[in-house]
Order: sequence, then structure tokens, then C-alpha cells
Amino acid sequence: MDLLHTLSKQESTQTMGLRLRKTIIEQSKRAGVGHIGSALSVADIVACLYGRVIKAKTPRDPDRDRFVLSKGHAALALYAAFAERGWITTKQLNTYCGDGSHLGVHPEHALPGVDFATGSLGQGLSFGVGAALAAKRQKTDRRVFVLLSDAECNEGSVWEAIMFAAQHKLNNLFAIVDLNGQQAFGYTKDVLNLSPMDERWKIFGWDVHNVDGHDEDAMAEVIKNHSGVGDKPHVLIAHTTFGKGVSYMEHQIKWHYSPMNDAEYAQAMSELERQS
Repeated sequence: MDLLHTLSKQESTQTMGLRLRKTIIEQSKRAGVGHIGSALSVADIVACLYGRVIKAKTPRDPDRDRFVLSKGHAALALYAAFAERGWITTKQLNTYCGDGSHLGVHPEHALPGVDFATGSLGQGLSFGVGAALAAKRQKTDRRVFVLLSDAECNEGSVWEAIMFAAQHKLNNLFAIVDLNGQQAFGYTKDVLNLSPMDERWKIFGWDVHNVDGHDEDAMAEVIKNHSGVGDKPHVLIAHTTFGKGVSYMEHQIKWHYSPMNDAEYAQAMSELERQS
């Protein structure tokens, strides 16, 4: 079976986010690995960015927009998007988590299209701030997008980067917070409650937008309307559902780590097919 989901005429009406979810489920099962719920959570965000927003002729185009997947454990969603754009082949995708593969559980810079290797949570926004500042000093039109988790905002380094970006008026920087309310060992409200998240970023000097993190159109519209606008960096607080699209995974901490068995895989694929 070709694990990269191939579009037919009937399937052409599917959103890119749904296609990414199918690839996430297929590749997770083939590789026997977890982090499924996290990847499903950000599928629509990644689909919006790579399907409608990020400007890049090739993954090595020097003038391309930069992207940092700060929540690196959701890398499978990114690989699925690379496959959609033709940046990796089906054969490469099928090496996910295999020996010698550049497609690991966390993204590695050796893979074309991965601008920054990530995995240690709380570091990605700092990378993005540096890339945005470099773009400004080089007087280019490059934009920088950073996708981070709500739980990552527990890290002090994130808030240092937030303050620095505001101080230097990096209006070419877009942070997107995957606000799904969960982390590895519990719900964020119980581990460290940062609600209201939008007000915290606003106080630190950012241009803040609350969005439905599963609405590709709405997210793309916000980014389009605010690219290069004003003198503040931008943040989309993307309200999402952990495990989105697979009923038994939604809001369940277990699916941060656990792989699927055959029955769970069959149910997940069946549910996603019904959403086509």
C-alpha cells in the first residue's frame, strides 16, 4: 500500500489538513510510534502554512519564508506537508523513524525544508526571533513563522524571546500557539495555568489574534492581512483539539506517546474517511 495519500477526483474536495491527518495516521502505524495526538492537533495549522502562506520556490530557496516547528514532536505533520508540496517523495516518507532516515521523531536540519532542528521545548521561538531580526537587517521581505505549543509557554526562554521580539519591532514574525490544553503528563490548566493566553502576549507587546486552529481559511486571512503591518510581532492563539479527527484520541493524554494497535488504526482511518 502507498502510505502517502494520493488524491483522486473524489478526494480533491478534501482539505489539506484532512489529507495530512491520513498521512499522520498511516505513517504512525507503519513506524509503530506515538506523538499522534500532537501531530493531529496542528495538521490544519501546518496545512494552512504550507498550502497557502509560506513563500518558497524550493526548500533551499534563499528568499523563502522561514518556518520553525518549535514543538518538534509534531514533526510527522511537517513531513506530510513536505510530501504534499513535493519536497520529499513517498519513498522518503516511508523511511519515517527508520534506521538512517532524516525523518526522525523530531525534525533534523539535514532534511531539506527543515530550517532549524528542534525538540528541546522552549527554544524554537528564539530561533525564529533571530531569523526575523536577520531578515530585517538584510532588508529582505522574508517572513518567519514559529509554531509552538501552549505547554511550551511554561518555559522562561519563550518569554525572553517574546520580549526581545517586541523590543525590536519584528513585524515580520508570526508565532502560532497550538492551544490544545494538554501536555505530556497532564492538562495545562493543572500543570501551569497561563490563561488567558492572549492577554499575556498582548501585555508583552504583541499583536494578538484568537483563531480557530482548524480553520485554514481564517488563519490564512489573518496572516495575509497583517504581514508587514504595524510595528509589533504577531501571534495567532490557535484554539485546537488534541487528537483532532479521531474520536478516541481527542482530549486524551494517552495519545501523546502511545502507538496504535491494528483495531485502533482501522477505526482512525475509518473515521477520517467519513470526513472526506
